[in-house]
Amino acid sequence: MPVYQAFRFELDPSTTTRSALGSHAGASRFAYNWGLALVKDRLEARQVLEVLAMRQGAGAGEARAWAAETAGPVPWTLYSLRKEWNRVKDESAPWWRENSKEAYNSGFDALARALKGYFDSRGGARAGKPMGFPSFKKKGGRPSCRFSTGVIRVLDDRHVQLPRLGVIRTKEHTTALSDQVVAGTARVLSATIKEEAGRWFVSFGCKVVRRDPVATYPEAIVGVDLGVHHFAVLSTGELFENPRPISQRARRMARLNRELSRRQKGSKRRARTRAKLTRCHARVANLRRDTLHKLTTQLATAYGTVVIEDLAVKNMTACPRPKADPENPGHHLLNGHAAKAGLNRSILDASPGELRRQLSYKMSWHGGHLVVADRWFPSSKKCSSCKKAKATLSLGRGPTAASIVVWSSTGTTTQHATLPPTATSTSSPGVARRLKTDAEAMLGVPATPVHTPRKALVAGSLKTAPGNRRRPSPPLRKGRRRECACNYCTLDRNGTVGSWLGTGVARSRAPHPVSLSCSTRSTAEPPRKPNSRCAQRR
Repeated sequence: MPVYQAFRFELDPSTTTRSALGSHAGASRFAYNWGLALVKDRLEARQVLEVLAMRQGAGAGEARAWAAETAGPVPWTLYSLRKEWNRVKDESAPWWRENSKEAYNSGFDALARALKGYFDSRGGARAGKPMGFPSFKKKGGRPSCRFSTGVIRVLDDRHVQLPRLGVIRTKEHTTALSDQVVAGTARVLSATIKEEAGRWFVSFGCKVVRRDPVATYPEAIVGVDLGVHHFAVLSTGELFENPRPISQRARRMARLNRELSRRQKGSKRRARTRAKLTRCHARVANLRRDTLHKLTTQLATAYGTVVIEDLAVKNMTACPRPKADPENPGHHLLNGHAAKAGLNRSILDASPGELRRQLSYKMSWHGGHLVVADRWFPSSKKCSSCKKAKATLSLGRGPTAASIVVWSSTGTTTQHATLPPTATSTSSPGVARRLKTDAEAMLGVPATPVHTPRKALVAGSLKTAPGNRRRPSPPLRKGRRRECACNYCTLDRNGTVGSWLGTGVARSRAPHPVSLSCSTRSTAEPPRKPNSRCAQRR
């Protein structure tokens, strides 16, 4: 099926080419600021003339029409901005021929989109956070420029060609795009150059006819529970560690920020410190992006249906309300703002919204389905074994306080086990299983085994951080036998089933929270060596 896809490659420009790239990005910023200044001047002139006409006795409508005719039309659209630019570009910027015309056109296009978004937001046609009026772009941000016409080609596996910039070498192979262009399954529509932390990148917007293979297990359904202690927990029990990119670089970022505040503005040392801080932020973004892409790609290529929750990230990361002190009017009590700020930082560091966005298009590429559970689905209160839901369930006291909560139905002797919701601080395999079982009931498919074959997805394979090491499986005590072939369940001497939760609690004496569809082994077998690849022990 034809889809619109971007291919991003890092450039390896020479000193001359690097200057040309910066010149084109600067020309785009100049055109944006020039057009915004023109719009503001026309609007201010209209207001002044309208007030002047009303002071002379004209009506409101008559004054508004006279001011609009005298001040001239306001260029709101891309066409009107280019028309005004072509009329005065020789006087306003006599050096405009040094760069491609697409550099100025990209600046006007960005301004037209910003103005349209502002008016759509005011009129209610644009969802999301209210959008303000466009502001001027300052030098030193993220320079970029977009080309939509001209010679835009991928010459070979290490060279690309852009308008007025010529042939530029790339640091990485471009075969992912060049092979599809040669085969006729991809067509380049545009190219965007952008600088990030001193490195130049080019992104090709293409129309691609994808022929992705179907998932390895197209009939399998898996539930995914996102969290902070673990990045993701699947209904199969597989745990994916959270690389915590911000926590890894927090001390270095704080030190560089202090160093930057002591530098004199405009000095070379301040510029060097700023470049170090920019590279640190870029490293954090790259770690997060790499983790998200690896996890979503593995889920899309392994399972036919993925079930996730509709998380209200904005509400989850809201600041706590202030607590007024009744004894001292005008004063406030401690409301846990510092602790909540750390939790909010960890939630946003996991980027649950970006994971959902990537899953939405990757599942469609591989012919799968993404099922989003309702926001009010009782994933933590519902037992995945008998479908009973507990009316009230208190929150845990922290990430290490999570344990199995055992409760009984009214009028019955059946015991149910659920994990308490800890404000997403701890992911739960039980929550993922409840999402999976409810999705199976909704889709009308037979229940699939809880334990997926190991070839479907190897847990813990997201080796993004150098210090991200998996916790080794605890050794078996003498006399204990492993009862489950999947290494998830164990049986001690007293016959009590314990489960490895991976949430800071090494062993639980409560009944197993779910009914596992796994093969059992005879207790007469000798204890085998723990398998390091077993996903359920991580």
